[in-house]
Amino acid sequence: MAQNRARPISPHLSIWKWGAHMATSIFHRATGDGMAIVGAMALVWWLTAAASGKDSYDYFLSWATHWTGQVVLIGLSWAFFQHMASGLRHLVLDIGAGYELTINRFWARATFVFGVVMTAALWSYLLFVKG
Repeated sequence: MAQNRARPISPHLSIWKWGAHMATSIFHRATGDGMAIVGAMALVWWLTAAASGKDSYDYFLSWATHWTGQVVLIGLSWAFFQHMASGLRHLVLDIGAGYELTINRFWARATFVFGVVMTAALWSYLLFVKG
């Protein structure tokens, strides 16, 4: 099949300049998948441990309160806040607003700031106020 050189080629990653809007879109998908997979596994483990008795639940708590468990839980909470902020940004874009370059760039960067700030606020509350 002959190529028509007058037609533009399909855009791909070597043509586009990377920006916050692209990273936000990729992280939106990654955080959704991460919450679905890791969050579901943690939820099932917690429910199974709670239904299996004190020894099973104590074993679950020993992992959840260990530093590796804390890292996983902090990562899940960051994924939640990042995914939520990105989802709200996508909702605004779906109604046709926010496509101006400076506004789009600002809100794409703001989703990352929101995710980090809300995660820090949540874990500061859980570790220092409640704990």
